[in-house]
Amino acid sequence: MGRQRTPKNVPVEPEAGVLGPVAGTFATDTGTAELIPDGDNPNGWLLMLNGVQSSHVDLADPLRLDFEYMRWIMALVQDRWAAGEKLKTLNLGGAACSMPRFLVAAYPQSRNVVVEIDGKLANYVRDWFELPRAPLLKIRVGEAREVTETLAEASRDLIIRDVFSGAKTPHALTTAEFTATARKVLIPGGVYVVNCGDSPALVTARREAATIAATFTYTAIIADPPMLKGRRSGNIIIAGSDAPLGDGAGLARVLLGGAMPAQLWDDAKVRQFGRSAVVLTDE
Repeated sequence: MGRQRTPKNVPVEPEAGVLGPVAGTFATDTGTAELIPDGDNPNGWLLMLNGVQSSHVDLADPLRLDFEYMRWIMALVQDRWAAGEKLKTLNLGGAACSMPRFLVAAYPQSRNVVVEIDGKLANYVRDWFELPRAPLLKIRVGEAREVTETLAEASRDLIIRDVFSGAKTPHALTTAEFTATARKVLIPGGVYVVNCGDSPALVTARREAATIAATFTYTAIIADPPMLKGRRSGNIIIAGSDAPLGDGAGLARVLLGGAMPAQLWDDAKVRQFGRSAVVLTDE
């Protein structure tokens, strides 16, 4: 008798012992994960989490990032650190580990820790995408703030926050108190970068910009012009550091030359953008 076909979009458990990506919808600890083949790339896979596009992976090329905001973040990283430097990174929010895979490929001596709250998803992703193993890439299952608060001071060069519950980042990961914790964990001159999802009103982005600016000496924002002008919903990248960010012409040129050209706002523009906004706090 042939194998029974599972009705579309009904969550299932992957077959035991089967490695590599398999199209379908799978139950996770926090909902569902749907894996969809990329129709334009035989090595590409799109990961949907609870119905929302979360990650894209090219199995043949970890340096290929299909999501623009991820390319913007990696452009910022590569502007700060030369290829091959031995970075220690903390990636809050794992999903398919697209950016940590990039970091391993671009910085082969790097040590990357990914914090993912969904343990079942973390296991799936390891099997599906043949992720590099520890110490190159370690997945730690847990809540992002709780894990960050356990880390030693000055122990990371880079922290990337890319955590969403639905369309929003959990409030506890946006506050001044958490941002101060992230700064403690960073080495002097380390970089904290967040993916902020927002609507055209840009209320969240302004408050996040104000919060990061209140904690770090230097800030930067990366986004496409329609997003910055409040014409659509999307992603705004906000970064903070105690060393200048993108102060040369190189990063701005790279961002303008992308498939979706993006602008780089310097510290003065970021502070102006968030000037009237209220800093986010735990209360």
